[in-house]
Amino acid sequence: MSVLQLDGKNLTIEQVKNFLGNSESTVEITEDAYKRVDASRRIVENIINDGRTIYGITTGFGLFCDVLISKEKVEDLQTNLIRSHACGVGKAFEQPVALLMMVFRLNTMLKGHSGVTRDLVEQLKLYINKRIIPVVPEQGSLGASGDLAPLSHMALTLIGEGEVFFMDERRNTSDVLESLGIESITLQAKEGLALINGTQPMTAQGVINYIEADKMMEDSLWIASLTHQALNGITDAYNHQIHESRGYPEQIYVAEKMLEHLEGSELTTRQGELRVQDGYSIRCIPQVHGASLQTLKYVKEKLEIEMNAANDNPLIFSEEEVYSGGNFHGQPIAIAMDLLKIGVAEIANITERRIERLVNPALNGDLPAFLSPEEGLQSGAMILQYAAASLVSENKTLAHPASVDSIPSSANQEDHVSMGTIGARHARDIINNARYVVATELFIAMTAAEIKGKDKLSPATRKKFDEFRLIADFIDHDRNFSIEINELASALTEVN
Repeated sequence: MSVLQLDGKNLTIEQVKNFLGNSESTVEITEDAYKRVDASRRIVENIINDGRTIYGITTGFGLFCDVLISKEKVEDLQTNLIRSHACGVGKAFEQPVALLMMVFRLNTMLKGHSGVTRDLVEQLKLYINKRIIPVVPEQGSLGASGDLAPLSHMALTLIGEGEVFFMDERRNTSDVLESLGIESITLQAKEGLALINGTQPMTAQGVINYIEADKMMEDSLWIASLTHQALNGITDAYNHQIHESRGYPEQIYVAEKMLEHLEGSELTTRQGELRVQDGYSIRCIPQVHGASLQTLKYVKEKLEIEMNAANDNPLIFSEEEVYSGGNFHGQPIAIAMDLLKIGVAEIANITERRIERLVNPALNGDLPAFLSPEEGLQSGAMILQYAAASLVSENKTLAHPASVDSIPSSANQEDHVSMGTIGARHARDIINNARYVVATELFIAMTAAEIKGKDKLSPATRKKFDEFRLIADFIDHDRNFSIEINELASALTEVN
């Protein structure tokens, strides 16, 4: 069993990846983090006892920020907040996303700026470790004032309401808690706001997006090297001098990986042997794939900052320093998700062009048209390219940036919003589409390589060929190819 230590400061994507990869992994909280939680809670209680006017603690929310709430009603205020804001719609986020929402929200509270009780911290920890995972609808967040609607659905389960996934079943929260002998909690002053003023849904989906996009971009390189060999591609285009002369580290990396994947191949050619140049989708793999890898670097940096960020409101620093600000605004993650969308969509774009080169008799050298086993009688891979083109076109519409849109809300108190959760969801959809396109290239390239002679493949790609040939057969007759494409895509997925 692995343990993820949370302290509000040092959480990394690699740690999250390991946590998600082990269903028995648990979270623990450092003693220093507990001390920060206790200290910030004492300040909240002093504020209430002193009758001070502090947003969200002794006032209403949004446009009602000037309405004072009596000491006797502060608990009702928090519960009403959660119930009224739990108005998300649509299908539920995948369970790993909802699980990470709780992990990241807990990590934020451990910074000691949220003013929550140990009881709330322990309830979140218990839910995470028992895998009591909230059912959180995907739609309904503007991504500013926090992901209010989705986080309210998460918070609702902590007080014994709403629905959860438990043991892969969707059940009423109250039934699950009763079966486990767990009591729901009553939210104290400030705690409802502390649960929902944050960017955890967009960040959680964003982290899983990053993990899956990183895996897919790496896979796209060895799959592209299969295509390169099937088309007798020219390796000179990957010469280190070309890429070092430009200077982009990611471009240099891709060129090195391509040569590594192609080392020892009997199918590659040199400049001038069969042709002088390859088409851009082969020759410019380092430049295009490298540029997409640059987006991953940016996205990872922003996500790891946000995972450890105080994005609550108000933030508590000392008895005299309780400030209402806007760290809940999701613009940094919104822009990062839009950038990721573009980077991943471009991988699908260039991949589809390589698919076209594999199946088009005007471009694929001595390979059969559409890799058909009987030209005319059987269509072979003809409509596989057609389907890939459809996915690429769909990605172009999804890649439109969500972060440049804004609709004012709360009577113009919240007059600029990020749409970051929309961007994160669209990025997820683009990654899924792109993975199908990459899986399609793999399927077709394996058949093309087998036609050319699988024994001539480089050792590295031959190993991959043998592994994935167990999933998808040679195209020796027309059949329902969607089954094998789906199975290949599943095998290429990082987080299942």
